[in-house]
Amino acid sequence: MMHERNTGEPIRVLLADDHTMFRQGLAGILGAYERLEIVGQSAHDQEAIDLAKQMHPDVVVMQVQMPLSRARESLRQLRRIEPPPKVVICTMFENPRYIREFLELGVSAYILKSVSVEHLIGAIRGAIFDPQGENVVIGMPQDMLERVEDGSEGVLSAREMEILLLVSRGLSNREVASSLSLSEATIKRHLSNVYSKIGVHTRGEAVRKALYEEWITIQEVTQNDEAGTGEGR
Repeated sequence: MMHERNTGEPIRVLLADDHTMFRQGLAGILGAYERLEIVGQSAHDQEAIDLAKQMHPDVVVMQVQMPLSRARESLRQLRRIEPPPKVVICTMFENPRYIREFLELGVSAYILKSVSVEHLIGAIRGAIFDPQGENVVIGMPQDMLERVEDGSEGVLSAREMEILLLVSRGLSNREVASSLSLSEATIKRHLSNVYSKIGVHTRGEAVRKALYEEWITIQEVTQNDEAGTGEGR
């Protein structure tokens, strides 16, 4: 459990983002605030975890990229650190489907990179001075936030979107199952749920609709995942 803080102590922040210019720029901006101290930076999730174990930051500000499996594992490893740092997600993914899953994994804030620095600083401070984690900061437009409602018709879960993205990259059910460490039957069940939710009948129709509605982008479909599809980022 995190010790009770003296409000005069600087909040120790670790930044984890593979966009070097964004990360370094953010470090310079946050570091200019008297009560924020940047104790480390990393472009890679495992390096960030190692730094968190060494530096014991109060808050880790980290990005999320597709697919989600590696981000999930990074969050689980951060939670096993004693004392565990608070985590603020700072991402370009505007789709609200990710929020439920990451909140369940214990993040303190889900912030879009398009919000103001003041909003991010507020999220960092809110994470620290809400020691019981009773409040969560979500930084996204209201119309997006309204679509987060659990179980809403037509809203795909994070897992369903992850599977749909892999399908859009041309992977078979067996390949998707292998990359996510799930059974092929589970993949088929998820796809059936996807078809039902968005009103299509085939993989091709599902992918076309996802692209048309901008649930996924051409960049996400064609990106070359350096770690391999099965590893995620």
